[in-house]
Amino acid sequence: MKHDYKGRGARVNPVNPFQKLSYTTDDHDGIDEPFFVGDETVVYEENPKKIISKNDSPDIPFEYSVNPYQGCGHGCAYCYARPVHQYWGFNAGYDFERRIIVKKNAARLLEHQFNKKDYRVSTIMLSGNTDCYQPLERNYKITRSLLEVLLKYRHPVGIITKNALILRDLDLLKKLAEHKLVRVVITITTLDEGLRRNLEPRTSTSSIRLDTINKLSSAGIPTGIMMAPIIPSVNDHEISDILPKASQAGALSASYTLLRLNGPLPEIFGDWLDKNMPERKTKILNKVKHIHGGSLNDPNFGQRMRGKGNYAEMIHSLFQKIRQKRFSHKAMPELDADQFIRKGQLKLFLI
Repeated sequence: MKHDYKGRGARVNPVNPFQKLSYTTDDHDGIDEPFFVGDETVVYEENPKKIISKNDSPDIPFEYSVNPYQGCGHGCAYCYARPVHQYWGFNAGYDFERRIIVKKNAARLLEHQFNKKDYRVSTIMLSGNTDCYQPLERNYKITRSLLEVLLKYRHPVGIITKNALILRDLDLLKKLAEHKLVRVVITITTLDEGLRRNLEPRTSTSSIRLDTINKLSSAGIPTGIMMAPIIPSVNDHEISDILPKASQAGALSASYTLLRLNGPLPEIFGDWLDKNMPERKTKILNKVKHIHGGSLNDPNFGQRMRGKGNYAEMIHSLFQKIRQKRFSHKAMPELDADQFIRKGQLKLFLI
């Protein structure tokens, strides 16, 4: 069954392959009452035993990450993190956007990890999976509590988000930046507000994201731009618009990824295309297959995010050319991992 709810990116609930049982309606003629009722966000409070995740992918420029939330209220139709929700017993469609797991003890766990004798300092990324500044953060403030711990211990951190809520924590970010301990990346997928509203329904508008880059940069916080994902025949033509505007706003770096439809994403994103771009669906999916060697997803390291073939090379060449023109005189500063304070004992004297 398909349902349209304002502010949701998915209309379908793909079957979770890890569950033996699933619920559906037997009659499609309207006799049965719909089993899917309501659009409210349901929050599950989780108390994990550890909070730092280690990444072994050469495609990702960080080794460790912390994800205070599982699932994401932004509702991006293309999100590569949707399949992860299946491991929690949910599905990658509606559930990913409506059933959010929050890790309320994240800051305490992080501090506990820092206090271990064998802890080795390495930049931690917030989040790397789902957005650490998604809508629930406004009330839960878990990301803010993590930044407080990172500042207390003088630990380097990277942040990637598409939500202007990050400006709420400008006070902490400024202090981290003063010690060369923070870098921020703002994701901008499109400047077309109509497309953004359908593709990423609960994210900040593109104009607000550009303004966020400007405000962060003006406050001395090193900020870059990520154009992700680049979707063939959807937003690929915007590269020449997004990069110059991001540079003008103060971004110091620019990077991108190409769309890949892993796990149940072909069903979810394919349905999104049916609703929003039915006349272009076949063309778009064929181009996605072209950049991934005939499949909608290439899981191989080194090419899963960059693709291969003529179209991928064209995108890479165009992106490099514009980046060279707009960002060649800029660079993101290296973070300082030598200031780490064991047990945070000097907090009162240094902050």
